[in-house]
Amino acid sequence: MPKISVIIPAYNAEITIAETIQSVQQQTFTDFELIVINDGSKDRTVELVNSIKDERLQIFSYENGGLPVARNRGISHATGEFIAFLDADDLWTADKLELQLTALEQNPKAGVAYSWTCFMDVDEQGKPLFFLPSPKYSFAGNVYEKLLVSDFIHNGSNTLIRRQALESTGGFDPACPGCADWDYWLRLSTRWYFVVIPKHQILYRRTPGAMSSNIEKMKEDALIAMKKAYQAAPPELQYLKKYTIVSFHIYFAGLYLQHRSHSSGVSQALQHIWSAIRLNPKVLLDKTTQKLVIKLLLKLILPTKVANYFLQLMKKPLTLSDPRLEA
Repeated sequence: MPKISVIIPAYNAEITIAETIQSVQQQTFTDFELIVINDGSKDRTVELVNSIKDERLQIFSYENGGLPVARNRGISHATGEFIAFLDADDLWTADKLELQLTALEQNPKAGVAYSWTCFMDVDEQGKPLFFLPSPKYSFAGNVYEKLLVSDFIHNGSNTLIRRQALESTGGFDPACPGCADWDYWLRLSTRWYFVVIPKHQILYRRTPGAMSSNIEKMKEDALIAMKKAYQAAPPELQYLKKYTIVSFHIYFAGLYLQHRSHSSGVSQALQHIWSAIRLNPKVLLDKTTQKLVIKLLLKLILPTKVANYFLQLMKKPLTLSDPRLEA
């Protein structure tokens, strides 16, 4: 029986699936099974997966059910003592499983290990354009309150979860697919401690076209997940809802500024930033908010092409070996 089960849900992932699987095969920890859930793909995903020769790899095909359902189906096939999820367009650094497993084995009360994320902005063919490190959150132990305010884990490709923790929490909720990750981490955090590996080990792809078309649906899902979170939160933590809503506004302001270049996107970003400031003026002291305000002002004052030129200059592209990722 393998130590770790790696679950990859895949829907029309022919552009990225081979590279994603390769990032698992290159792990320094090798005692794993790799389960690909084909979620009703219509492209060459199944053909490409079947062409990979690795006795640890299995593929199971279903009708399309969405990401949460695909993950739950993967769990039903998993036999490992620990479970990791990896989306079909994301990547891991080679030491991801090894360091997360070590952290969990050294902390038997912990049920979940997570790492830092490096956002990988790509073009429509999946080719990297920029590597942008996420904020270096290092919350450990009881992280429920921190997670209630903001999903600092950032994505579904991040965690390694002890099987006992997973079985005590149930499955991913299909009712809010865009925020099923945050909902699941929250439920885990009410029962289990978390440990953090202070390294950028998750490479999270962001494709401009896909993000642009999904923002409204993501907002709808986020509001559903937020309502669910505070229905479950104890009375003494209800005061945190204001700060969760502020995080919601800042997050979506950033998405609109990054992925909607036309005037309606700028208008939406302005509304979200202003809503956040009205709820909590101190948010202006936060560096993330300050950067968003600068980007917003550039887009409001300058012609679109000129503003985009300056915004590109503000980015600091990295390579995967750049020391700034670990500094």
